[in-house]
Amino acid sequence: GVGIRYTIVASSLGRLLLASTARGVCRVAMGESDQFLENDLRREFPAAEIARDDSALRSWAASLVKHLNGWQPRVELPLDIRATAFQQRVWSALQRIPQGDTRSYAEVARAIGKPSAARAVARACATNPVALLIPCHRVVRGDGKLGGYHWGIKRKEALLAREMKSSPPHASRS
Repeated sequence: GVGIRYTIVASSLGRLLLASTARGVCRVAMGESDQFLENDLRREFPAAEIARDDSALRSWAASLVKHLNGWQPRVELPLDIRATAFQQRVWSALQRIPQGDTRSYAEVARAIGKPSAARAVARACATNPVALLIPCHRVVRGDGKLGGYHWGIKRKEALLAREMKSSPPHASRS
């Protein structure tokens, strides 16, 4: 099977797992315990050979934690994720949302030229395999409520609050 290496580090939002193939990051997940994250990873990639390798992934994990703490606005890591054409369009639209900003599911749907696809956009956000690297936490409901978040609404709240605090002021959209 595919070789997947992973590491788990402490972060301000709990334990953070980063997993990678030879081509790039295939999963970023947050959780309460290492055991939960490891089981989740094995469930996600049942055919893969999976091994923990803290030293190989140390610098990637460190830059992700810096990003999470608001000390590093962007993290550019190679990704190795499977996506449908639609998911790909949604996920690249999310990567263009500036830090400190949010969009509604409907706004993202319009941005990818599918104005009636807000629900499908929400589903694509829910299936994002690499939390933080594809910032689905920046997508909220049209009524201003946060909407769901795979890693828990408290984490979504904390991420958005931190990004709004640490992002440089930018001209408002008109």
